[in-house]
Amino acid sequence: MITGELKNKIDALWDIFAAGGLVNPLEVIEQITYLMFIHDLDDSDNIRAKESAMLGLPYQSIFVEEVKIGERTIDGSQLKWSVFHDFPADRMYSVMQEWVFPFIKTLHSDKNSAYSKYMDDAIFKLPTPLVLSKVVDSLDEIYKMMSEIQATDVRGDVYEYLLSKIAQSGRNGQFRTPRHIIRMMVEMMNPSSSEMICDPACGTSGFLVAAGEYLKETKKEEIFFDKQKKDHYMNHMFHGYDMDRTMLRIGAMNMMTHGIDNPFIEYRDSLSDQNGDKDKYTLILANPPFKGSLDAESVSGDLLKVCKTKKTELLFLALFLRMLKIGGRCACIVPDGVLFGSSTAHKAIRKEIVENQRLEAVVSMPSGVFKPYAGVSTAILIFTKTEHGGTDQVWFYDMAADGLSLDDKRSPIAENDIPDIIERFKHLDREVDRKRTDKSFLVPKKEIVENGYDLSINKYKEVEYIPVEYPPTSEIMANIRQLEQEIGKEMDELEKLLE
Repeated sequence: MITGELKNKIDALWDIFAAGGLVNPLEVIEQITYLMFIHDLDDSDNIRAKESAMLGLPYQSIFVEEVKIGERTIDGSQLKWSVFHDFPADRMYSVMQEWVFPFIKTLHSDKNSAYSKYMDDAIFKLPTPLVLSKVVDSLDEIYKMMSEIQATDVRGDVYEYLLSKIAQSGRNGQFRTPRHIIRMMVEMMNPSSSEMICDPACGTSGFLVAAGEYLKETKKEEIFFDKQKKDHYMNHMFHGYDMDRTMLRIGAMNMMTHGIDNPFIEYRDSLSDQNGDKDKYTLILANPPFKGSLDAESVSGDLLKVCKTKKTELLFLALFLRMLKIGGRCACIVPDGVLFGSSTAHKAIRKEIVENQRLEAVVSMPSGVFKPYAGVSTAILIFTKTEHGGTDQVWFYDMAADGLSLDDKRSPIAENDIPDIIERFKHLDREVDRKRTDKSFLVPKKEIVENGYDLSINKYKEVEYIPVEYPPTSEIMANIRQLEQEIGKEMDELEKLLE
């Protein structure tokens, strides 16, 4: 989580926009996102140049000596944040307006990339050189503070704080999944270098970015020393859909600044007939929207065959099953109601996953994980598409802490079950003898079926009651009498003092 000081810096940046006449939060976030992207483009270009040099691979900077913008050819170095941020305000403004913005809009224009799709209508809206100069200085301070905070995804946390300023975000269910939860899910799934990964409700592409970073950390040589695998990683591995163009734009930029050249990020209503994906992906990582219902007429008919409902959290589960290849895996976040809901649709989707696919794990999370945006209790479902069953035993884990306090402040604490969850999930053979009173245990399929496919951990967890021995009533009464006498003596002494 970001510190109070960093929040104050972001608030101050927001105030600069307000003072300059930009008050629409969506517009402010878009402009900040563009500027952050321009800053990150400089940083990531330098990092990739160093990485290529270390690996002995050729690398051509996007800021080549001469860059053609429109009819003009200019020195590419002037497009770098680290260069133009020292220019006088008027010159910086003209460089940004006439060169830098047209340059970032035409990046990847030679291919039908996610980036070119969502940048072609980007508009530079900062009204004056003074406002731009103040914003650039403010962002420099924010980046300096971000580099001092040794957190793995402080930039993602900055995005979270920016998005929290959109009043609509709560109503639209666009709650950013905490990055440590995303990272836990990615580590549990341990993606391979040949995956086809999809998030059908991708938002700012948090799951895709985390999967990309994990692969870069754990399978770097396997991917980057193999031409085909590198091409797959850069151009074919990552797929994301959303219905919010601002989110898609942020998501595309987020992916590119994390070194993924051409992710397939597209405007699409995943639950409608507009989404024809079937038997396509090997891994789905998602936190689909589960706020409210939707118009059943807009939902794809084959999803309604699996479970007839208007509830998005159930329809997305049916969608994941359709989109996965046989043998494809899914890790997704669902509200607790999905685990024990008694409606026909709830039971139908649980039965489908348990009977016809292979349900592997249910990780129950505490209700404070999504605070301060929502207090809903959630769980992570992990399953594999088989189309012929295979559920033998289901692994349950009762997460009590995620390393942060479960109140609105979400302050760091010592208690953290995440490393234990990853470790135990990777060694399920050691879970066989665990008792039901432990944090995790295995439940045979037969017992789940007998309980109406109920997947809530409380149905199977055993609470160990330790009998408490109390002293006899006469002893308690004698203690109370003694306390009363002591209180009486103290009161007498107080009265003497007052006299």
